[in-house]
Amino acid sequence: MGIRILIADDHHVVRRGLAFFLKTQKDIEIIGEAGNGREAIEIARTLKPDLILMDLVMPEMDGIQATKIIKTEMPEIKIMMLTSFSDQDHVIPALEAGASGYQLKDIEPDELINCIRKIMSGENQLHPKATSHLLANLSNKESNEKNLLEQLTKRELDVLKEIARGKSNKEIASSLFITEKTVKTHVSNLLAKLELADRTQAALFAVKNQLVE
Repeated sequence: MGIRILIADDHHVVRRGLAFFLKTQKDIEIIGEAGNGREAIEIARTLKPDLILMDLVMPEMDGIQATKIIKTEMPEIKIMMLTSFSDQDHVIPALEAGASGYQLKDIEPDELINCIRKIMSGENQLHPKATSHLLANLSNKESNEKNLLEQLTKRELDVLKEIARGKSNKEIASSLFITEKTVKTHVSNLLAKLELADRTQAALFAVKNQLVE
């Protein structure tokens, strides 16, 4: 059975050109075309493609918003962004939305086919510029987390470690020889400093930063 593809792009010429070339491949079937993100969602709901070639900037609804909705409702559908934009402001949101691939429209036809097949086999396919932005973003996050950790007092750090070990406020108070009220104050302060919403996020943060095993 071939790879069933939906092409979403607001330029008719681009859609026609992609469809014309892709149809020459025996293992690929073009099942539909969409001119914007909203159309892409409706067609995806009806036809359930294997993969969507998604443009980023389109009228009514852009590719990132459409990708978020499609991946939420139909996570089995693979999405490859095919765009002219390689800046971080587009790359990171697209990948966070759930895209399995991010390629520029100047990609060679044979390479496009190769990327499609690899995505369908479970691999992610990113343009070198997209990979560079992703790595930079991860590096920035790690640097930011390190800076946030440095804001904690020694006692707040101790409380954070105890939270990660699954201890209640009462247990933390007993372990650190402080009152429960003091523990609550430390918890409130460290959550604010680390920009976290709750104890669960705090525990995950501690494990991620190797504060506990």
